[in-house]
Amino acid sequence: MAILKIARMGHPVLRRRADAVADPTAPAIRQLVADMIETMEDAPGLGLAAPQVHASLRIVIFHVPAARAAPGEPPAGLTVLINPEIEPLGPEQSLGWEGCLSVPELRGVVPRYDRIRYRGLDLDGAAIEREVSGMHARVVQHECDHLDGVLYPQRMGDLRLLIFTSEMRYFPAADGAEEAS
Repeated sequence: MAILKIARMGHPVLRRRADAVADPTAPAIRQLVADMIETMEDAPGLGLAAPQVHASLRIVIFHVPAARAAPGEPPAGLTVLINPEIEPLGPEQSLGWEGCLSVPELRGVVPRYDRIRYRGLDLDGAAIEREVSGMHARVVQHECDHLDGVLYPQRMGDLRLLIFTSEMRYFPAADGAEEAS
């Protein structure tokens, strides 16, 4: 396994639509995912998309530990999602603070659908389908945006709420607020 270099905002790999994975069971895909997991844990982050490590493929990994789960929501264990699709389950959206390993030292308030259904494949090629809400839904939407060349600042409605992490103390409402990274 290896810790991979994380692409930063402005790199071309983060601006294009990633390619579908033809064979989720391929040894090269397993190796990439193992390296992505090690990279995410080292960063540390809640999720990582393959384009963030310079691999333009439709793969995301994520987890939501209990400490970061929305109140009343279960945590989400480490999930590998290949060729994901997202379907909003209603028009309701909520604002939440997000950060990104590709946009270091910044946080922003981003609208995301409250409830979604996502589908994809795991490393064995088995189908995954889940209906989720709260932080789980936010993290999945954030990571899947990377597969379409979208970074969270592009989703923000008010760029006055794009701030350096070191300045979060000036936003008391941010204490304990949802945050995806």
